[in-house]
Amino acid sequence: MRRSRYAYFLGCLTPNRYPGIEAATKDVLTFFDIDVLEMSGASCCPAPGVFGSFDLLTWLTIAARNLTIAEALNANIVVTCNGCFATLQEANHMLKSSKELREQVNRLLAKIGREYKGKVDVVHVVEVLRNDVGLERISDSTIQPLTGIKVGVHYGCHFLKPSETRQKGNPETPVIMEELISAVDAVPVEYKDKLMCCGAGGGVRAAKIDIALDFTKEKIDNMLAAGADCVCTPCAFCHFQFDAGQQELNAKLKNGNYNLPVIFITQLVGLGLGISPVRMGLYDNKTQVQTLLDKIRRA
Repeated sequence: MRRSRYAYFLGCLTPNRYPGIEAATKDVLTFFDIDVLEMSGASCCPAPGVFGSFDLLTWLTIAARNLTIAEALNANIVVTCNGCFATLQEANHMLKSSKELREQVNRLLAKIGREYKGKVDVVHVVEVLRNDVGLERISDSTIQPLTGIKVGVHYGCHFLKPSETRQKGNPETPVIMEELISAVDAVPVEYKDKLMCCGAGGGVRAAKIDIALDFTKEKIDNMLAAGADCVCTPCAFCHFQFDAGQQELNAKLKNGNYNLPVIFITQLVGLGLGISPVRMGLYDNKTQVQTLLDKIRRA
C-alpha cells in the first residue's frame, strides 16, 4: 500500500512559540506511516481576516506562492493552525474556481518564476488523523489510555466554517474532535458556548486584549464548570490564546488562579501512543501540565 505523504505548512506561530506542536505532529504522523515533507521557503499564510480584508489580490498571491511550494513537492498540504487552514484552503478554492483570479495571480507569480496550477489540496491534521489513519488504528495503537481524563474540546472558528467548502459534518454539532479524543479513551465533555471563539481571532487580541481575554475567561470557566481536566485544540493560535491568556487573566484579576492545561490534538494522541511529553513540548506551555500527566499515569 502506498504511504500517505503531506507537505507540512507550519505557519508563523507554531515554530516560534510552540515547536512542541510541530514535534508532536511529525512524530504522530510518522508513527502511522505518513511521510511529512518540509515546505522550504514557505512564508506566512497570510492571515485570513487581516490581509484578505485590505488587499485580496496580495493575500491570494502570497497564499498561491505557498501552494506552489507544495505543488513542487507533489504533495497535499497539512496544517495545524485554523487560520492557515482558512487562508490556504479558501485561496486554493477561489483560484481553482476562477480563471480570472488565476490569471491575475499567475501574472504576479511569474515575476518570481512561479506558477499556480491548482494541483494540490489543503487538509487539516484532524482530517488526516480521522480519515487517513482512522479511529480504530489510533485506538489499537494506544498504549497509555487516557481513561477518565475529561477534555474540553475547542474547535475554533475557521476549522468548521464556511461549511460549504469545509465538509466535516454538521458545523453546529461537530464530532470529529470528540471521536479522536475518545479513540485514546479520554472523555469529551459538553459545556456551554462550546463553539464560541477563543477570543484572539480577527485581530481582536492585538487590538483589544481585554475583550479577547473576556472570551477566553468565559470559555475556560464553562469548561471548568463541566469538570474538564484540560482543553484540547486543533489550532496553534487558539492554543496560544488559551495558554498565554490564562496567565494574562491571572495578572489582570485580583484573585486569578487559571491554570487549565492546554493540549494540542496531536499532543493528546501522542500521549496515548506513549510519546514523551518532554519531546512534545508540553512543559513549554505557560499553563502547568504535571497534574494532568500524573492523572494520566494513574489511569
